Amino acid sequence: MSVASRIAGLLCALLSVGDIAAAEPVTRAQVDSALPKLQALAQKVIDDRAVPGLSIAVVFKDELVYLKGFGLCEVGKSDLVDGDTVFQIASLSKPVSSTVVAALVSEGVVDWGTRIADLDPAFALKEAYPTQQVTVRDFFNHRSGLPGNAGDDIEDIGYGREEVMHRLRLVPASSSFREGYAYSNAGITAGALAAVKPTGKSWEDVAEDKLFKPLGMTNTSYRYSDFLSRINRSALHIGGPGKWEGKQKRDPTAQAPAGAVSGSARDLAQWVRLELANGKYAGKQLIAADALAASHVPLMARGNNPVTGAASFYGLGWNVEFGRHGLNWGHAGAFSVGGRTLVTLYPGSDLGILVLANAFPTGVPEGLADSFGDLVFEGTVTKDWTSEWNAIYGGLFSPAIEAAKATFDRPPSPATPALPTGAYSGAYANDYVGPATVTADGNALTLSVGPGGKTTYRMTHFDRDTFLIYPDPEMADTPSPVTFAIGPNGKAASITIENLNGNGLGVLARN
Repeated sequence: MSVASRIAGLLCALLSVGDIAAAEPVTRAQVDSALPKLQALAQKVIDDRAVPGLSIAVVFKDELVYLKGFGLCEVGKSDLVDGDTVFQIASLSKPVSSTVVAALVSEGVVDWGTRIADLDPAFALKEAYPTQQVTVRDFFNHRSGLPGNAGDDIEDIGYGREEVMHRLRLVPASSSFREGYAYSNAGITAGALAAVKPTGKSWEDVAEDKLFKPLGMTNTSYRYSDFLSRINRSALHIGGPGKWEGKQKRDPTAQAPAGAVSGSARDLAQWVRLELANGKYAGKQLIAADALAASHVPLMARGNNPVTGAASFYGLGWNVEFGRHGLNWGHAGAFSVGGRTLVTLYPGSDLGILVLANAFPTGVPEGLADSFGDLVFEGTVTKDWTSEWNAIYGGLFSPAIEAAKATFDRPPSPATPALPTGAYSGAYANDYVGPATVTADGNALTLSVGPGGKTTYRMTHFDRDTFLIYPDPEMADTPSPVTFAIGPNGKAASITIENLNGNGLGVLARN
């Protein structure tokens, strides 16, 4: 299973609230009292090197009442984070995309219930009935039947948006249509791309026209090239507290509606204002209230919150929960190569908090948001939320890593020798993964996959016809097997690439 899939699996269980309660009225005095304590908590996070940098925005009653950056944009450099520092916000892009579609619904361009087949007749899922009936709503609610990791694996090896969308027709459903919830980057992307079809414009252009420009969000974009052009931008960091390094890059263009937004806390606070004001901004109704309200309806159960145990639901690009401090809408974002984000809105109290962090793994955004909720509604922090969320994120990959290492830490003794390299080298392919080439260089084998063979792995022999690769750069010591099936002629007839086999589509036949 890919890192993106594991992240998606966790995010389908995240929100930062707990036991059911009614919405509570909030005064400006309560918010003002909480803000210095929030600031102290955030500064402690930086002082403890729990993350390199943070940016926080708080909106109350249609006003940006707090905006501040903490720490460094990149470890080893001197640039400091401020309220205008641009972060990649990962899956926090999903509710932003929901707002863009709501703007189109408001204008009558599309409806949440419009069928994808009517918007894009070329799009297909594996089964005929869902292909004909799936709607924009189904994709934004993660109930299309697509597995959560559909498309993420081939994006990881270099396929772009068009190819990922085209190859979804090959992915077996993980549940009956509209019967199961599976958090899917590809599903959100499919729904969003179909929604803009009637405009004749790109997703990126529509988002800019309908949301970013009207709200003055000049530092926000779905284009990775725009992110790279920002002078005041934050790097991604991995390594853990006190060991953070800005090693990795993440170009999420292929899944732009699901995870490609980059923006500053100041900009995104304007979007928070729009959401809390039911589509009104600066005195003008930019999005019809009913089009926006549809995105906040709890449609599918997501299971229990991993920290509080409370039941959570999913609307259209939004997590919806009835928690300790009343109804809230929210969403988390994570790039395993180094980013964490969170938004939590309390619509009954006209209150919202946005936390952007430049590190992974960390539960700091949830910890700060939950602590702020306690400070506003109860006057004191009721528990160490950051520690509990850190444990969730810190242990995210542990079972998979430990299982892989336990299985492949050392070859059996004695190991069965491999066949001559000529038995394995050659060209393989299937319709989902596309072509793969195994190349021999002396006794060494290399596996190349993706468009033009752009992703290459050095293969290490494990036992007889099983080799190991290390496909996740942020977990460079975690192996994944590649196994050859030998035909009657003494040569491999097929290859199974395990990290691409999450949906049974990682078996490639020799050409």
